[in-house]
Amino acid sequence: MTKAGFVALIGEPNAGKSTLTNRMVGAKVSIVTHKVQTTRTRIRGVAIEGDSQIVFVDTPGLFKPRRRLDRAMVAAAWGGAADADVIVLLIEAHRGVTEGVERILVELENIATGRRVALAINKIDRVQAEALLALSQKMNDAFAFERTFMISAERGHGVDDLRQWLAGELPDGPWLYPEDQIADLPMRMIAAEMTREKLTLRLHQELPYQLTVETESWQERKDGSARIDQIIYVARDGHKGIILGNKGETIKAVSKAAREELEEFLGRKVHLFCQVKVREKWLEEAERYSEMGLDFKDGNA
Repeated sequence: MTKAGFVALIGEPNAGKSTLTNRMVGAKVSIVTHKVQTTRTRIRGVAIEGDSQIVFVDTPGLFKPRRRLDRAMVAAAWGGAADADVIVLLIEAHRGVTEGVERILVELENIATGRRVALAINKIDRVQAEALLALSQKMNDAFAFERTFMISAERGHGVDDLRQWLAGELPDGPWLYPEDQIADLPMRMIAAEMTREKLTLRLHQELPYQLTVETESWQERKDGSARIDQIIYVARDGHKGIILGNKGETIKAVSKAAREELEEFLGRKVHLFCQVKVREKWLEEAERYSEMGLDFKDGNA
């Protein structure tokens, strides 16, 4: 009998949700950087474990929203959790029970009814065993978790146990996706996310969340290669200069890194062309939110 269902990974920004999704799926479907709030949309990665198909909903990190984009991201995260069959709360071993984790626990009480909720303590290699046990006890006193897993998403420790448990908890039913499909994001969006990841890594603190990337066109060529045209939207003229860099070197380096990763991902040649455009109000445009898979209305205060 086959099983299939949705698993929502929730937690604070940078808790390791994207790394865990990629580790579970065995492919890079979710962008990973050391910056907080890099995941904007509910990227789903699909993993097969025995007769079970696990569809991971990799939600944006839960934090205190300040702007429209923040509010839409947080709404998307809770929406992903509310729709899931199983919820996994991911926390960082070395940070313990932060204010943010306490807020998530309160909200969990409201949506957890009828769902299995597990706790995954990540980055276990950063603390001593006694501290881990104390943290596990504290979290389980605060919320009735079904199971607690000690993991290192980056190194893979404990991840197989978690995946096997999840596979057993899903409802009976036919698989939701073809066996060879690892993510339900359209390739255009995955390509845009890869470019955005490279920009985030390259620009460091200069411009983290004031930009978005959209794949404007995707042309399949007769020789088997693909031509991909992307637009990087920024909110100010000054930002455009930062992205272009001296004599265009920044945008060239970003395009090259994104193109190489896309070629590896697709297994074929890619011609990537990136343009930078200033749109002062992009953070207030419904269309930009749709491109990111977010609901503009959820950003209302």
